[in-house]
Amino acid sequence: MQKIRTFLYLACIFANTQNLIMKRIFLAFLFFSVTVTAFSQDEQPSTDTAWKYIYRGTYPRINDLVHTKLAVSFDYDKQWLYGEEWVTLQPYFYPTDSLTLDAKGMDIKEIALLNGKSKTPLKFSYEDSMQLKITLDKIYKKGQKYTLYIKYISRPNELKLSGSAAITEAKGLYFINPLGKTGEHIEIWTQGETESNSAWFPTIDKPDQKTTEEISMTVPAKYVTLSNGILVRQKKNADGTRTDDWKLDLPNAPYLFFMGVGDYTIVKDFYKKIPVNYYVEKEYAPVAKKIFGETPAMIGFFSKILDYPYAWPKYDQIVGREYVSGAMENTTATLHQDGAYQNARQLVDGNAWEDVISHELFHHWFGDLVTTESWSNITVNESFANYSEYLWREHRYGKDDADAGNFDEMQGYLLSGSSDKDLVRFYYKNREDVFDAVSYNKGGRILHMLRNYVGDEAFFKSLNKYLNLYKFQSAEAQELRLAFEDVTGQDMNWFWNQWYYGNGQPSLDINYDYSNGTERVIVNQTQKTGKIFKLPIAIDVYKSGTTKKRYKVWLENPSDTFYFATLQKPSLVNVDADKVLLAIKNDNKSEDEFEQQYKYAGNYMDRREALEYFAKNKSDKLAIGLNDKYHGLRLLTLERLEVGGEYSDPAVLKTIETIAVKDPNKKVQAKAIEILANMQDKKYQPIFQKYVTDSSYSVAGAALKGLATLDPSQAYALAKKYSSDALDDLGAEVSTIIMKQGSPDDFDFLLNQFKNEPVGQDKVISGYKFANYLLKVNDANKVKEGVDEIMKFRNQIPEQYRGYIDPGFKQGFDKISKAEKAKGNTEMADYVEKLLQ
Repeated sequence: MQKIRTFLYLACIFANTQNLIMKRIFLAFLFFSVTVTAFSQDEQPSTDTAWKYIYRGTYPRINDLVHTKLAVSFDYDKQWLYGEEWVTLQPYFYPTDSLTLDAKGMDIKEIALLNGKSKTPLKFSYEDSMQLKITLDKIYKKGQKYTLYIKYISRPNELKLSGSAAITEAKGLYFINPLGKTGEHIEIWTQGETESNSAWFPTIDKPDQKTTEEISMTVPAKYVTLSNGILVRQKKNADGTRTDDWKLDLPNAPYLFFMGVGDYTIVKDFYKKIPVNYYVEKEYAPVAKKIFGETPAMIGFFSKILDYPYAWPKYDQIVGREYVSGAMENTTATLHQDGAYQNARQLVDGNAWEDVISHELFHHWFGDLVTTESWSNITVNESFANYSEYLWREHRYGKDDADAGNFDEMQGYLLSGSSDKDLVRFYYKNREDVFDAVSYNKGGRILHMLRNYVGDEAFFKSLNKYLNLYKFQSAEAQELRLAFEDVTGQDMNWFWNQWYYGNGQPSLDINYDYSNGTERVIVNQTQKTGKIFKLPIAIDVYKSGTTKKRYKVWLENPSDTFYFATLQKPSLVNVDADKVLLAIKNDNKSEDEFEQQYKYAGNYMDRREALEYFAKNKSDKLAIGLNDKYHGLRLLTLERLEVGGEYSDPAVLKTIETIAVKDPNKKVQAKAIEILANMQDKKYQPIFQKYVTDSSYSVAGAALKGLATLDPSQAYALAKKYSSDALDDLGAEVSTIIMKQGSPDDFDFLLNQFKNEPVGQDKVISGYKFANYLLKVNDANKVKEGVDEIMKFRNQIPEQYRGYIDPGFKQGFDKISKAEKAKGNTEMADYVEKLLQ
């Protein structure tokens, strides 16, 4: 699951992190704002610290699910689900005469044992409204199946569950604008992970369960439905409804069950003969294949590298409004949040959702086909899905692009403050806590190191073995280890103990010394935890240019020294030559050595490290990055030059001017235009005039910024003109200009822009600007509406980060309060004044 946990990474706003990283963190895998679920009784800690001593192992299997059949209909007025269930089970091993089903907050009408067409009522208790304790008619032994009939009502909005401060509900079933009172799309969708599907059907809601399924949904005939598996029949009913029957004959975990209902357009696609469909609102139908259209190629690629064909009968993707997370890999029916929606102009700047699409698809091998047996082992789902983003980027866009994503993911982990957590975590307060930068980002980086250590052939053969051994079952990290040992013939306990069952990462201080024909490389592990890591690495020793000799060595002591005989001082010694280590490195090279590294070592990180060194030391060699083959490093160079103000060099400026009109990457072109805009030189006005109408929002936004510095009145007129189609960077610039130059009449537009702006660094800044704009607004009701919207955004930010942003908001609110008081609106003045006291 892409938990796009929107706000933990808000801390990056206040760290010394560049916009390139920020945008990626906030757009795609912003997955750390806490998603909430209920505590089961055995998970509710008695005190704030008791959880540290409660072992969270695999949930005991007394009864096993075999088949689940549901027939449901919906009450849009009450936001209820009326359900009937036929669930077949059998004892796992020991004989039993009882059954416990998770069933959260339901109205249970009937529970009976089925015997042919006859029903025998069963006794049950439901004291906590969370679990059904059912007494069976006899003792059942292993292999003896039995089927229960359950009639119930699910009332998700009446369900009160414990959760986090960020999201206070985990109701499983969501009605979006059910009565059509707003302009929002009318939808129903479900969200099961971790254990929320038992809010809409009784089940054993644990990841180590697997069941085949049938779901019949009766809905208004104007809507389409989506569920797991294949749509096997549709029946029109006399009351204006239609019943759709969905069926999946392959077993999957209960948390992966899904229902979606709404007025969607179905855009059809295929991978070979497998249907691949995209469920979108009708206005996005023309661009659906531009958003999701790489999916068939992804299915083919992942099937090939894993040597395991896609196992399921179809693959659909649907977009849900107000979705509580980022995306969810429901088997054959992935649900995306509405951040997936992008128009044609946004897609010119690149598909911001492509990583998420690959992530959720790869779960259909790691997560759906083979499922974690406990939430403690969630990394066997999420680290693979995270790493799939690297694999797809590497295949589709090249190694540089994959390595850039790898770097961003590693930075996300290092900035998360999670280094004290094990990858496999048997002690946690709430099962949702394991969905974090350790299970995702760090886990993906660990797989990258493992791939490098064993080699590509062994890595993918091991994955294939794991999938074949545990297909349609659950598994844990130790079983992954055994698969690698079986393939490689090597004991891998050292790796698993260090990375899967340990925490932290190494900090390396690297020094060099050459004398008397010997190059010494001294690597000190400086992490303060006292833990010493065992690290297999490559060291490349360069004679000149690209001529090098590789040495494979191990770091395994607090200080390791390596000696290399060489007739002359090497032009470069490259430690961690493949740039795969999950580590914090202080590499004490000279400027000349970093220049050699940039020119000859070749990897993305080789070049990035050199450029970062040049930027930090204000070296004119930084400009070398302007001609880098990879657009991400050209962009990084422009950003660092902008910060350093070192583009006054005529040759550098000439290169930037060329980039501004010729770079094939729109983000790079936009940054170059933005630099020219900041120079406020009229000679660039023709460039701004030309590109303000560019199809790219980034380029058009940068050009409009340039015009605003030279001709504010024209820029304001253009901002008003383009306001009806202004998103992303163009939208931000349009808002900035209108806030600065606009009138009270622009309030509705600016409020809507602020509401719809993606969460991130830019929205915090927009909030400050919007507060200042409200000084122009004379209508106290509108001022209150604007202030409330700012506070709504502010209150979504976890409390520990508000101290960084509140001073800016308070300064704006103080000005508003004084202005309202001067207007005689004392009630409004007092209201605003008290907001951040």
